[in-house]
Amino acid sequence: MSTRTAVITGASAGIGAATATSLAEAGFHVVLGARRLDRVEQLARQTSGTALPLDVTDADSVASFVEQIPECHVLVNNAGGAKGLERVEAADEDHWRWMWETNVLGTMRVTKALLPKLVASGDGHVITVTSIAGHEVYDGGSGYTSAKHAQSALHRTLRSEHLGDPVRMTEIVPGAVETEFSVNRFDGDADRAAKVYQGYEPLVAEDVADVITFAATRPPHVNLDQIVMKPRAQLNGSRFHRE
Repeated sequence: MSTRTAVITGASAGIGAATATSLAEAGFHVVLGARRLDRVEQLARQTSGTALPLDVTDADSVASFVEQIPECHVLVNNAGGAKGLERVEAADEDHWRWMWETNVLGTMRVTKALLPKLVASGDGHVITVTSIAGHEVYDGGSGYTSAKHAQSALHRTLRSEHLGDPVRMTEIVPGAVETEFSVNRFDGDADRAAKVYQGYEPLVAEDVADVITFAATRPPHVNLDQIVMKPRAQLNGSRFHRE
């Protein structure tokens, strides 16, 4: 049996990097896409994978990325993120534009470009990492929650549009995961980011990667439509039990 290829976006850190390691350990050849090429090149050496530059907000970058991938069995749409925590009345349009370009249009671009190869593989699988922010709302989060709601809707629509094709669709819906996410959201303010995770044990990137790998290694007839995962101490997007 030939080695299956898994393509991972946003693979330079956090959930993407952990997923690359986990899928490689499960026997996949991993193709790692990210803007920070130095990071994915190092990870590719560790996983015997392939590192390629990728900016999901740039259509030409996506086209060049996909041209270098001869076949694809699993696509992990992981690239995304948040910027800021402003209420609507103080919304920063640049922040909103970046979040929609990355989370929504970026997912659309990469998925659209790789779908023919996923279907042609005879057993394709699109795994999209959204967020509980794609199913709830919270004060100050409208830019991110609206983008994640749209990304979730995009993914769930694919499930309907490709019913009958040899391709599965799984939405991974994490709650609080301690990665670079909050540091990036708060423009490098590590102290503010650390407060998000104080008083409870959050998920880590490897927790999410384990679940992604589990979904990717189910038999071809098994479709895990949606997997919601949160820390034990988290009820929803804004309620936590903190010690």
